[in-house]
Amino acid sequence: MKTGLIIQARKGSTRLPNKMVLPFFNGKGVLELLIEKLLQQFPKEQIVLATTTNAHDDELEAISKKKQINCYRGSETNVLQRFVKAAEAFGTEYIIRICADNPFLDIPHIHDLISEIEKGDFDYVSYKTENGLPTIKSHLGLFTEAVSLAALKKVAQYTNEVFYQEHVTNFIYENPIHFKIKLLELPEYMDDTETIRLTLDTKEDFKLYQELFFSFQNKNTKNIMDFIKRDKNLKERMTREINRHTK
Repeated sequence: MKTGLIIQARKGSTRLPNKMVLPFFNGKGVLELLIEKLLQQFPKEQIVLATTTNAHDDELEAISKKKQINCYRGSETNVLQRFVKAAEAFGTEYIIRICADNPFLDIPHIHDLISEIEKGDFDYVSYKTENGLPTIKSHLGLFTEAVSLAALKKVAQYTNEVFYQEHVTNFIYENPIHFKIKLLELPEYMDDTETIRLTLDTKEDFKLYQELFFSFQNKNTKNIMDFIKRDKNLKERMTREINRHTK
């Protein structure tokens, strides 16, 4: 069994173009900062950047070369196909799917996902929110998900709907009868987080997260959660963005 971390990123965001490379901290963009964090924590695992064939994403490939990780370039719209091809290209059987717009990604949980999907031979493993949905459906921006290459290929066989090509894993947890799924409980400090948003989509997000990152870059997720929960103004700013961009 071979598990790899595949990072999904592109520059063509409609809400905040170039958000992957805009100077976020110490002159570096969120993608470069994320890759550095993953390399530090997973020195032996394969890390792959999965970006698009569009010329404007040449800059992202350049970042991957700078950081000496592999890069696969594929369809911008069919993200499902991009992940399948990236996994095939580098011999990955189990994928840790990482969205690059999560500057506060919680690293320790990734080790748990790798352990669970490998030892249980699951198709899909994720943490779940208080309403029972995989965390990818929330605005938390803290957690990844683990999925087998075989499961993604099965999705491609079952459906060619554009929605499921764009949202890579939705078909899996919407159709549990066809897949072996495990959803893990979040730690207690993640209770009452419906109004917390740490996924980067907008200019407002960018400004807010820069402030937080400067103060909490070396703190753990519990420290960040405790701080946000105590700050009424911060929660109100996040709630406004959640209401504007509900997933």
